[in-house]
Amino acid sequence: RPFRVCNHKRTIRKGLTAATRQELLAKALETLLLNGVLTLVLEEDGTAVDSEDFFQLLEDDTCLMVLESGQSWSPARSGVLSYGLGRERPKHSKDIARITFDVYKQNPRDLFGSLNVKATFYGLYSMSCDFQGLGPKKVLRELLRWTSTLLQGLGHMLLGISSTLRHVVEGAEQWQQKGRLHSY
Repeated sequence: RPFRVCNHKRTIRKGLTAATRQELLAKALETLLLNGVLTLVLEEDGTAVDSEDFFQLLEDDTCLMVLESGQSWSPARSGVLSYGLGRERPKHSKDIARITFDVYKQNPRDLFGSLNVKATFYGLYSMSCDFQGLGPKKVLRELLRWTSTLLQGLGHMLLGISSTLRHVVEGAEQWQQKGRLHSY
């Protein structure tokens, strides 16, 4: 798994991969040119990573600080611009929004893929919308439902027209029988 590690003064930063806490400490010892007993802490707040269970719960690309004996964690100086995944972006960042589109299929038999749209504003607020694709059976079912509704509406319209024409024709015959209309 990937991690980012730095020394006590945050002057050296390296990206390392390790499966266990001990493996990461061994690689950090050699990469950061450190010696002695090492302590691993989260860079952002100084939380000690002293057990393998806690180490396994860390997300990928977590920023860690490696301390030698006698050193302790201190917060980053205010003038230093430092942020990583999962942290707030600086207020002077030029990024306003980021929009991502992910197209995927949940089932290989799906006729159309699904679409996920995610918008992130200022790196802090995000919202997403998921448009689900339909399989062939669902597409055919929807097509038949719309066709049935359309034909039912067309049938009602034809019945209305025929009823109106019948009333007009019967009405003309009734007028002729009463003698009000004369045929030429």
